[in-house]
Amino acid sequence: MKGSLQIFIEGLAVGIVALSLLPCAEGVIKYKPGDHVMLYVNKVGPYHNPQETYHYYTLPVCRPKEIRHKSLSLGEVLDGDRMAESMYDIRFRENADRKTLCQLTLSETEVEQLHEAIEELYYFEFVLDEIPIWGFVGYMEESGFLPHSHKVGLWTHLDFNIEYNGNSVIFANVSVKDVKPVPLEGGGGVGSMSGALGGLTVTHTYSVRWFESPIPHERRAERLRDYSFFPKTLEIHWLSIINSLVLVVLLLGFVIIILMRVLKNDFARYNMEEDGSCDDLDQSDNGWKIIHTDVFRFPPYKSLLCAVLGVGAQFLTLATGIIIMALFGMFNVHRHGAINSAAIVLYALTSCVSGYCSCRFYTQIQGQRWVWNIILTSSLFSAPLFLTWSVVNSVHWCSGSTQALPASTVLLLLAVWALVGFPLTVIGGIVGKNGAGNFQAPCRTRNIPRQIPAQPWYKHTAVHMTIGGFLPFSAISVELYYIFATVWGRESYTLYGILLCVFAILLSVGACISVALTYFLLSGEDYRWWWRSVLSTGSTGLFIFAYSVFYYSNRSNMSGAVQSVEFFGYSLLTALVFSLMLGTVSFCASLTFIRYIYRNIKMD
Repeated sequence: MKGSLQIFIEGLAVGIVALSLLPCAEGVIKYKPGDHVMLYVNKVGPYHNPQETYHYYTLPVCRPKEIRHKSLSLGEVLDGDRMAESMYDIRFRENADRKTLCQLTLSETEVEQLHEAIEELYYFEFVLDEIPIWGFVGYMEESGFLPHSHKVGLWTHLDFNIEYNGNSVIFANVSVKDVKPVPLEGGGGVGSMSGALGGLTVTHTYSVRWFESPIPHERRAERLRDYSFFPKTLEIHWLSIINSLVLVVLLLGFVIIILMRVLKNDFARYNMEEDGSCDDLDQSDNGWKIIHTDVFRFPPYKSLLCAVLGVGAQFLTLATGIIIMALFGMFNVHRHGAINSAAIVLYALTSCVSGYCSCRFYTQIQGQRWVWNIILTSSLFSAPLFLTWSVVNSVHWCSGSTQALPASTVLLLLAVWALVGFPLTVIGGIVGKNGAGNFQAPCRTRNIPRQIPAQPWYKHTAVHMTIGGFLPFSAISVELYYIFATVWGRESYTLYGILLCVFAILLSVGACISVALTYFLLSGEDYRWWWRSVLSTGSTGLFIFAYSVFYYSNRSNMSGAVQSVEFFGYSLLTALVFSLMLGTVSFCASLTFIRYIYRNIKMD
């Protein structure tokens, strides 16, 4: 029965992987001259609020009598895409000049809606052969002080410029060059205000121009990277990488040279007591050796500690997998939402890692309620994620944004967690429990805990958290700006090799700082290192959230309740993820260090 259940879970996981990632696969669509090339309208939204998007047809624009939506992948839906067929009649390699799309008579309410959209710098996104096309809905100009001039106009004509190679589309964009916008504050001719009806009559037109390109279809992603509707500010930032590398070298030098030299002196001093025993120490001795009978005393809240370590190990695996997949080119510019699909699938599949690591260590430190430990592990991140998503999705739903997930997608995500994520956590926990041996401690622990002497202020938890959180944050602070500009801005991140280097630097700095702080803690005869090691470097998440507040206020133009709720909600989750990952690395480094130093002193 157990084997059949495991086979069912594995088969279901493979099926979900295929269903989630297969729609993202990019196929070559071949056309013949004169074939219809479908242009999908997607979404509109304020330029400075990337996550506040609405369906294109929510604006008073030309639309077919029957709106037919395109079937989307899970990642596209999560990205807020809602593609629908348009009325544009584009024929492969056939130019068109000022073809009429439709004629609309707008009411005062619709004119006001367009007016507000243009003043908020609304942009639109179309999709042609999986190529995104962006443009602004209208034009706004402010000039002068006295008298002040404020002009708002609607673009009613679009020029489509499409590049092709052989029988496939390579690139497409839209322009309004040499086109005058229709003013929305009076005027004459087409687009003039009608006093009797109180409306505005506009005629939407478009032109199509085809250009031959030498770029083959396999390299068309390079063409899209070279052009961007949004301004490009990301560059290869070698200075920040060099700065981080120097910090790592200095920290490694501190830990390896200085700390090991101190340990060498400690070993020489402690090992002079040839006649001493593990239980009968010279009472005049001090330092970390004197607490060897307490240093492996198991901490309080063992189940929570093990859950933190398990979920942290899961996110370390998940982050490494995402970066490696990106290095292999699985997230190119044409694959809408591919990284979202991959993240969801990997999160579900790596749930076995969290269950295994958590329950295995929980059993080693003599935990008894392993079922509760598995439940706590599975909900440690998923519960905050669900609560945050519920609030954010409700705000999007109330505002009519396309970022609000439909019921079918919500049910699919719940099914992924209930049928794949949670069962794999249970299976991993059972395997970890059955395979766990005894906790390998170099010294045995006494029944009566030793009294901890008063500690100076610089050894308090808050100070250690400040030091342990700031140094790893400083190592990634520059790269963090580029990541925020990608996630919360309009940039396309392609420097995954640098990202892998920075990720390794972050983990290295966290481990080095943890070892140093743990040594200082033990030197003060304080054996409460278990939670302290997790909190010291795990506090990096607090610095990351503080930086997100700074980024929102000083480095972006985001505004409004919809964007603010999503930004700060998911920024809190991001801080939690970093805290879990770095807390796990910090704990493992400290545990390895403590086992090393206590194995290298004589306890005869």
